[in-house]
Parts: sequence; structure tokens; C-alpha cells
Amino acid sequence: MPTADLVITGARVHTLDPQRPYAHAVAVRDGLIAAVGDEADMRALRGPGTEVVDLGGDWLVPGLVDSHSHPVWGLEMATGLDLSTARDLDGLRASLASAQRIDGWIIGFGLDHNTFGGRPIDRALIEDVTDGTPVFLRLYDGHSALVTETALKAADITGPRTFAQRSHIVTDAGGRLTGHLVEHAAMDLVHAVMPRLPYTERRARLTTLLNAMAATGLTGAHVMDAGDPDLVSAVAEETVLPLRLRFAPWCMPGANKEALDELVALQDRGGRHWRIGGVKFFMDGTVEGGTAWLEHPDCHGQGTEAFWPDPAAYSDAVRRLHHAGVRTATHAIGDAAVRHVLDTVASLGPGSHLTHRVEHIESAPDDTVQRFAQLGVIASMQPPHTGYTQADHSDEWSLRLGEERASRAWRLRDLRDAGAVVALGSDWPIAHYDARTVLATARAPRGAASARAGLTGTQALEGCTTHAALAAGEATIAGCIAEGFRADLTALGLDPVQAPADEIAQAPVPLTVTGGHIVHRTR
Repeated sequence: MPTADLVITGARVHTLDPQRPYAHAVAVRDGLIAAVGDEADMRALRGPGTEVVDLGGDWLVPGLVDSHSHPVWGLEMATGLDLSTARDLDGLRASLASAQRIDGWIIGFGLDHNTFGGRPIDRALIEDVTDGTPVFLRLYDGHSALVTETALKAADITGPRTFAQRSHIVTDAGGRLTGHLVEHAAMDLVHAVMPRLPYTERRARLTTLLNAMAATGLTGAHVMDAGDPDLVSAVAEETVLPLRLRFAPWCMPGANKEALDELVALQDRGGRHWRIGGVKFFMDGTVEGGTAWLEHPDCHGQGTEAFWPDPAAYSDAVRRLHHAGVRTATHAIGDAAVRHVLDTVASLGPGSHLTHRVEHIESAPDDTVQRFAQLGVIASMQPPHTGYTQADHSDEWSLRLGEERASRAWRLRDLRDAGAVVALGSDWPIAHYDARTVLATARAPRGAASARAGLTGTQALEGCTTHAALAAGEATIAGCIAEGFRADLTALGLDPVQAPADEIAQAPVPLTVTGGHIVHRTR
């Protein structure tokens, strides 16, 4: 009998395999699970070249997966000054006054809409402390930015423009440019003239980031953008990627048959621990930015338009990709956006079951919740996002939606109880990538979602394992600890099913294994 490359003993194993839910030891060979059982079962598999790791009673679970992340694109998004700790305008101004320049620019990220205290987002609030420096501050949601007059001039922005997607350059009542850029097309105008990270720095930062992610127990990520295949390929050829990365390039409004054919042709390109699999759409933007597509306007009279100016064109694109065998993921936050995606999937027929997914789903009415299970549409949700809201609904997200819609915030448990597949993620760099925080906030949602029951410990764990595998179409090879499955494993110092949620957020991570390779260990 061939011997194992790795044997893990002294473990309390949650396999999530219904045929054998619990075990104490696991053997790995050639990147796959070779055996699951007790320590006695592993003796015949141990040889001179076998590495043995004794977990000393720690818990072992299938490798945790972040079902919505941006680890490559996020390197640019998370460049510069971290503004996530700025709680009010005074704090923001103080941070900007002492900010270091990057090639003559002030670049910041993670800025909370609530920092402005209900004021309109306007460059006039910060320009007197930035001394004429071009400034680009990305709002935490990643869908809008605040820039100064100098930055507008550098990008030759002199007034509003028309875009193929739902995006706009904000002006005040007098027609003055406020510096508020909403959605990707508007922000891209300034991106084009901003400093860029050198290739060598991006490469080094990617490696550092993936190692840090693995240290929280992550073994994989569903990457909701195209990333940079050349960069990822170069790193993967040089070393073992600590996480499996599955990329879904974007399909934006205006995509014609040729553009869709190109997306189809990209599928399955990849290498060791990375591949392109799926396509990402946007049906709307964000609540705080006024671009979530809602069935009724928000408190500012906004939110009544889809990201795709012609929603039928979105549906046609999804149908074309579906018939080509391509899985899709659609960003849909508002109730009208979610409903349109579900209607589109319903039009595909029974062959669409567990093939398409909706990202975010921040506020959903009862009938929509039930349809996820009925149609077999996967709900991909990011529990840490709840932390940007308040339990008393005093935050910008809740105020824009109003009490009724705010009370339907992040219905994780309702979707699970309805029978839907619920895959969990962080949306890094929108929220921190720590997998333990994803597990914890899924069980104890924050802010506007805190009045609702969270997931059980088992459901939360499934959201990062078995349900993540279902969301990727990989349920026969990943998501549980069973013979023949990928050897992606996470060890935790606490029981992720039974330990209190707040303790899980701080649980030690003694070991992370991806594809049979130990990519993180503390023992």
C-alpha cells in the first residue's frame, strides 16, 4: 500500500461527511484525502517520508473558503491610507492632514459613509486640509469615491458624462462638481491617471496577503473579478499558492456577442491552485451610494434604476452564458435587483439548479427568500458587512432604506431555514478577510441584522465549506473530509460548531493545509 505524504493525528475532526461525521485522524497523499478514521487506521499509511502532525486535541474541519473576495484587485483597492477607523469628519480630516503622499497623491480606502454624519459627500469638506494635493478616497463599499478638484483636473473631468453602465459624476444644485464619483465607470476616469503599484510590489504583496489569509484558516477564495492571470500564474509557478483561487471575470453593460464569447473562452484557464470559473455581473450598486436597485425609492428618492440600463440585456447575457455551460454570479443588493436575477434564472429552466448565484442580498422580502430554494439559486452573503450598520437603524444604510426594509437585513438564517444554499464570504477588502470573523458574524450578525437569529454553528461552518463547494460546482471533490476529496484542511483551537461566536473570532489556527501542502502552522 502506498504511504501517505501527511498524517494528521490527535484531532477532533468534523468531516461534514454524512457517512462518517467524526474522526480522529486523516491521511493525505498526492493532494487528496487518502484515509479518514482513527489513529490505528493510519499506521499502515505511515512511511519514512510521511510527515506526521499531532494536533493535540484541536479541531480539524474541511478547509475554509471565502466565497466572495478580491485578493488581487484588492491590492490596488487597499492601497494607501486605511480610513476604516475614521468615525467622524474631524477624524477624517485629521488623518488626511498628516497623510503620506504616494507619488504626489493622497490615496485612501475603507471610508465609511457614516463618517459624513448625513452630510452630502463633497470635496469641500476636506480640501482645506490637503493643500491642493490630488486626493482619491475610496468609500468602504468599493462602489464610490471622493476626489478633490486637483484630481478631477488631472483626469480632465469638467462635468457630468454619460456611461454605458449606471454610473455618474455628482454635481450639486448649482452644477459644481462635488468630487463624489459613483460606480466603476466614473471612478475609472481618475484611476487612469493615478499612481500604480509596481509589478514587483504587487507580486510581493499578493504573496504576503495570501499567507496572511491562510493564517486565519482560509484554503480558498471565490474571486469576484478577473484578477491578473499573468501575475497569479507567475506566483503559482514559483511557489505553492496558499489558497485556491477561482476567478470570475466581469461582464459589464454593453457586452456584445464577441465579448460573451471571449468570456466563455476564458473558462478553465488556470494552473496549480488557480483557475477561471464563472462570470460576474452587477445588477445594482450599493444602498449607501443610492445605486441599489429598489422596488421603491430610498429616502432620497434614489435607487429606482438597475446597473444595466436595459435589464433585459442582462438576462439575455446570462442566458447565453448558461447555454455555454458557464456559471454566473450576480451582485444584487436591492430587492428589485434580487427579484430580477431570480426571474432571469427561472427563465432558464430546470437545468439551472445550483448553477447560478446572487451576491450580497442585503434586504429581501419574504417571497424572495422562498424563491432561492425553489429555484436552486445560491445565496452568497458576507456577514461582516452587517458591522457597517447600527441596531437602532441610525446608520446611512438603514436610513436610506427605511424601517421596513432595514428590518429585513441580511436574512442568513431565513434563507437557510427556507432550504437555500448559503455560501459565506468577506468581500475583502470591503471587510477583513479573517475567516473566523466570517464564521462569528454569521452566527451573531451585527447592527441592523442583530435582531434576527444568526446561523447555527454547523450552518456557519457549512457556509465556508460544503455550501461554498456547492457554490463553485465542486461538491463532489471539495467541502468535506472524505477519501478522494481535496486535501484542504483547517485546524482550529476551538470547536467551531459549539464554541461561542465571539470566541471563534479569536480561535487559534494551528494548521492550514491546501492541496496537501502545509501552508500555515504554529505547531
